[in-house]
Amino acid sequence: MEQSILDGPEADTTTRRYEEARAAAARAMTSVTLVPDKPAAEQTEPERLSYRGFKFGAAFFGWLIMGSMLVLLTALVGGAATAAYYILGYTKTDLEDNASTVAISAAAAVVLVISLAFYIGGYVAGRLVRFDGMRQGFGVWMITLLLIVVACSIGAFLNSNYDYTGRIDRPDVPLSNDSLLTGGLITAAALLMLPLLFALLGGKTGQRYHTKIDDLIA
Repeated sequence: MEQSILDGPEADTTTRRYEEARAAAARAMTSVTLVPDKPAAEQTEPERLSYRGFKFGAAFFGWLIMGSMLVLLTALVGGAATAAYYILGYTKTDLEDNASTVAISAAAAVVLVISLAFYIGGYVAGRLVRFDGMRQGFGVWMITLLLIVVACSIGAFLNSNYDYTGRIDRPDVPLSNDSLLTGGLITAAALLMLPLLFALLGGKTGQRYHTKIDDLIA
């Protein structure tokens, strides 16, 4: 009895529906177009390019930090020098007798303070971006250079009209003009190159934070 029911019209209807479903599935599979996945480099490269390059905002805030650290470090070094002057009992005569040593020490301290300030400013600029930290460090140095050029141009213009330098009472330094010229050129070269190198190094160091995270995620 049960076998006759399965062999009846109901069985034919079930079989027909099954065949129709298989045919519909076959048509759907033949109409699907498979697109291969793009490599990961192609998917992320446009996003990387949008974050690469020089970023003025990062360089500007790095420059602000550099200026703040320059003031702080100068105050610390100046305070330490003043304390040593009074504790060791130096007099004006002692400074004049050791003018060369004092001048070299002062120039080295100035170069060191400025270089450290640029390193910190470059580090902050490099930390604010994900890529190209050295470019941000270079931006900190370049902003400073441009501002110095503008300030010198304004100063030269005002001096040509009002002769400010002629009114300055220059102290009598117990050093020859040749010594002053040589020391000034060396100090100027150091002030030009060392802050740039420290700013680049600081920017590269600041970027390492993001590089470590990318390596961890990958």
